[in-house]
Amino acid sequence: MSDIALRPSVREELVRHGVETGPEDTPATLRERLNDVYVEEVRRLRERQVRGEIPRREYARHVADLKARFPLLGLPLDLWDE
Repeated sequence: MSDIALRPSVREELVRHGVETGPEDTPATLRERLNDVYVEEVRRLRERQVRGEIPRREYARHVADLKARFPLLGLPLDLWDE
């Protein structure tokens, strides 16, 4: 783990999404990496919709559910550390 003093809840969310912290990381770099994970998930969701696995009328609900799984992206960076 890194020397950065992240709030425990922030660290748990990062780990849950597979984002590991390192000694050179800042809240901003960690948020960028978490956003990359989110964007990849959105792409996968869109691919599923295009393949017909998700009906078009249900796509918005799936996107909202996905967004709800990434609450850190809406948290101001100054609240990420202690």
